[in-house]
Amino acid sequence: MRKNLLVFFAALLVALGMAAGSARRKAHRTSAQLPAVADSALGSISPERIRAHVRFLADDLLEGRGTGQRGGDLAAAYMATEFALDGLNPAGDNGAYMQNVPMVGVTTLPETTFTLVSDQGQSIPLRLAADVVLSNETQQSEADVDADIVYVGYGISAPEYHWDDYKGTDVRGKVLLMLVNEPPSDDPKFFKGKALTYYGRWTYKFEEAARRGAVAAILMHKSDMASYGWEVVRNSWSGEQAYLRSEPGPKLTAASWMQWDIARNLAATAGKNLDAMMAEARKPEFRPLPLTVKLRAHIISRIRPFVASNVIAMLPGSDAKLKSQAVIYTAHYDHLGIVPGQAADNIYNGALDNATGCGILLEIARAYASAKAKPARSILFASVTGEEKGLLGSEYLGKHAPIPASKIVLDLNYDDVPPLGVPEETEVSGAERTTFYPVVEETARDFRLSIRPDARPEAGHYYRSDHFSLARLGIPSFSINEGIKYKGHDSAWGIKQAEDYTAKHYHQPSDEYHPDMDFAGDAVMAQFGFALGWKAASEPAAIAWLKGDEFESTREKSMAGGQN
Repeated sequence: MRKNLLVFFAALLVALGMAAGSARRKAHRTSAQLPAVADSALGSISPERIRAHVRFLADDLLEGRGTGQRGGDLAAAYMATEFALDGLNPAGDNGAYMQNVPMVGVTTLPETTFTLVSDQGQSIPLRLAADVVLSNETQQSEADVDADIVYVGYGISAPEYHWDDYKGTDVRGKVLLMLVNEPPSDDPKFFKGKALTYYGRWTYKFEEAARRGAVAAILMHKSDMASYGWEVVRNSWSGEQAYLRSEPGPKLTAASWMQWDIARNLAATAGKNLDAMMAEARKPEFRPLPLTVKLRAHIISRIRPFVASNVIAMLPGSDAKLKSQAVIYTAHYDHLGIVPGQAADNIYNGALDNATGCGILLEIARAYASAKAKPARSILFASVTGEEKGLLGSEYLGKHAPIPASKIVLDLNYDDVPPLGVPEETEVSGAERTTFYPVVEETARDFRLSIRPDARPEAGHYYRSDHFSLARLGIPSFSINEGIKYKGHDSAWGIKQAEDYTAKHYHQPSDEYHPDMDFAGDAVMAQFGFALGWKAASEPAAIAWLKGDEFESTREKSMAGGQN
């Protein structure tokens, strides 16, 4: 294995060298607002270098880059090595590129039982993976649940939208049954209309249930509402789950998901109709509904404390005053790893998700390092761990950043950038919420890119990637990606590619590297992000959230106190 890895590294170096010559300016689009030194560095960004990084990071040798697993550690070492070769300063712990992220892995074992029991004594045992998936957030090796189930609609309390599914009901010690997403709306002033807010994310629902003292929560998975199928839930939750170690606050003994058909049976056992229950949940006057069904679960887990790593590098700024501030680029390197015992291919290579983002991050970092002059503010490059476990690495990074969060002026994130050819659109959802948006619009025009609104706002992508962890701390943040219109194709073609990927490859072993992938678009997104970052690092004034944005007050408090 070691010999194979060395041969692969050697081949990679050859590929990177070839990319530096033949494809150097293939994707370059001039940005008139950049200084010549920056435009020259931007022009060196190569699609073939990005390809080489993706090819390596998505290889079987890296075993799916699982969080806290051998393959994940190899990926982190690779990212750190590339930063070092670029001559970037280490910005992790104790003068190293690595920032230690203490975690605990929790694997739900097959001996676990999860049974619905009616008030008539009828028992309905559920099958792990097929019917339900769960994890014990309390990080105990063995725990029991024997509690009544209460239906709480969407499980949301949102005062700003005059919505409260709990209505003061005491749910301490209960099992909360809830819908995914949030009340449907076309009104942008009510849960932002079609766009999913954080209230619709599963992370919020589990957090809120725990805050209210529930012992467990069950999300009823419905594919059209969740924007992905059960296999995505199954694959994401069947293996080891990870949590930040020693994080304070209440936790659920069983954070779980249930198939929609199983939920329908649960409702019927309680003498209810699930469709009618869902209709009631859409009404503001909805109140929690106790069901005549209990959950009896015996949860057995394997507990594994470990340390994963964020990989952080810095390019110091050129201005004596502004160099204490920074623009940060982020991309997660982790994926789902290997699922033991799974038939056929059990390596989740994560070529698109997110070897592409890492390849772009590395190429942007190399371009900055090669520039003959530097921008005024410093530039941070962070390849984070644990995104697939709930944005854990970026959460830890935000709370333990190399510089205070108040001094990070912008985060530009890359996640799952499809290698489909030259894009004619870009998606920068969330940028419009910041004072930086006019610069984004201007730069997009320079690159002959139309800005496309989020193609699937109901999927809540803004709250599903690492920029959100930094936004929660008040840092203006958004991801950069392609739209759906590509050169030589109509929008319908782009939509079909996205739908096929979600249905057939997202969080599945088939998300693999293929030689026919076209990384020209990834290079364009890298160049576009390079230009945006350079401009943000050179702006005299700091970037802010627009008035009334959900993150504005957090940013103002951070700036006032200079807090991390």
